[in-house]
Amino acid sequence: MQATLTDKLAKDTLLDPSVWERRYFDGAWKLAPVTIPVREPATGIELGVAGGGTAELAVELTERAAQAQPKWAETPPDDRARILRQAARVIEDNSQEIMSWIIRETGGVSAKAGYEVAMAAGELYHSAALLTQPIGQILPSADPERMSLARRVPVGVVSVITPWNVPLVLSMRSVAPALALGNAVVLKPDPQTPICGGFLLARIFEEAGLPPGLLAVLPGGAEVGEALVTAPVVRLVTFTGSSAVGRRVGELAGRNLKKVSLELGGNSPMLVLDDCDLDAASSAGAWGSFLHQGQVCMATSRHIVLRSVADAYLQKLAARAAALPVGDPFRNEVAIGPLINEKQLKRVHGIVTDSVAAGADLVTGGTHDGLFYKPTVLGNVAAKTRAFQEEIFGPVAPVTIAEDDDHAIELANQTGYGLAAAVQTGSVERGLRVARKLKAGMVHINDQTIADHPGIPMGGMGQSGNGARFGSTTNLDEFTEWQWVTVSGKPARYPF
Repeated sequence: MQATLTDKLAKDTLLDPSVWERRYFDGAWKLAPVTIPVREPATGIELGVAGGGTAELAVELTERAAQAQPKWAETPPDDRARILRQAARVIEDNSQEIMSWIIRETGGVSAKAGYEVAMAAGELYHSAALLTQPIGQILPSADPERMSLARRVPVGVVSVITPWNVPLVLSMRSVAPALALGNAVVLKPDPQTPICGGFLLARIFEEAGLPPGLLAVLPGGAEVGEALVTAPVVRLVTFTGSSAVGRRVGELAGRNLKKVSLELGGNSPMLVLDDCDLDAASSAGAWGSFLHQGQVCMATSRHIVLRSVADAYLQKLAARAAALPVGDPFRNEVAIGPLINEKQLKRVHGIVTDSVAAGADLVTGGTHDGLFYKPTVLGNVAAKTRAFQEEIFGPVAPVTIAEDDDHAIELANQTGYGLAAAVQTGSVERGLRVARKLKAGMVHINDQTIADHPGIPMGGMGQSGNGARFGSTTNLDEFTEWQWVTVSGKPARYPF
């Protein structure tokens, strides 16, 4: 298996490095002013050298996109939808190669890579289906001879800034609906995953026949991101990342009177009530905390457990954590791969050690071999500790004891984040009663906190976002603007 996948990466395939190495994309592949080494976190092996950009080039790309966008907006919806469906087929036809790159570039296990492939294709199909929906409405008119209507029009140029953890999905979630609805896009993937978060989308849409100029891909750092937020022709900025950086993006966008969609960090609680199935709850809790090494914004970051079942739940969760194999996900069958980089490793380990020093119990884990951090369970985690208050973004499951349902709800709502939450209970009625009081954009009863689908309103509250939502149910709101139009058969006459 290993040799086959390695051979595929070296051949003339969708992501043949000879196409993208040292280049950026603006409808054609051009030599870049900056280069970015692409490394496999599990081994440190260099997978290639991506092209990157400067702030000046970023602004230039937005201006080129603005020139191409009007013609695309006038393209018949059926033609736009056809290209998006073809892009989905490109993903499906190249799924194994794409999964190989996701595993190697992000350090994710094969199940996570498979999820990304399926979700990205789903985003394209759902975005194509947007074009079957009404794009306006007839409004009441005071003058029966005058028609009054409202219609949705593209915003124009959209800047998309995405992170490294689930790069294909988090880029496609904005790029697909933006293009479907007649916009042009400039995409800045994180420099740690420029292939899966950026150049992969360029190749997919290139193969699908997207006209040149409508999608540009420029990896880069903060200076490129800020340029894409403040560029004069950009009307909408979509940003997925940390709450700290999201505040800066929101500040810059607001100062320049732009629309902004912020999908930010999370510290998502799972409430374990005393009437639940503890085997199922501990399984859900382990999956929610340890999938992709916990490097997921919706990860189950706090396990809030009623006291009467806390010991039993902690024992079951720790046993599951200790049994998970850790290693290189490209070359071995493992459940836990590497953290993305040394900085993230130090941060995760610092949160664990500080929380233990503050009184938490280290039940299992808490050690690492290079970037491979063992699944860790902390017991007796107080609300004041870092493991409770901060987004860990690592394979750590903090368990906090609650005295009753109301205390569990109070603890769940204490951090200011509001992305996702879950409730484990034997009573649907009890679960719904608790769920109604949780401050979270998404709540799951008898499941864990990581759940997604192209057709749902994805987004959070509080420090987890600005109330914007991604998904086929809400993309019309995000990627278009309203225009009021009146029509009269006779010219209006006035006393002046």
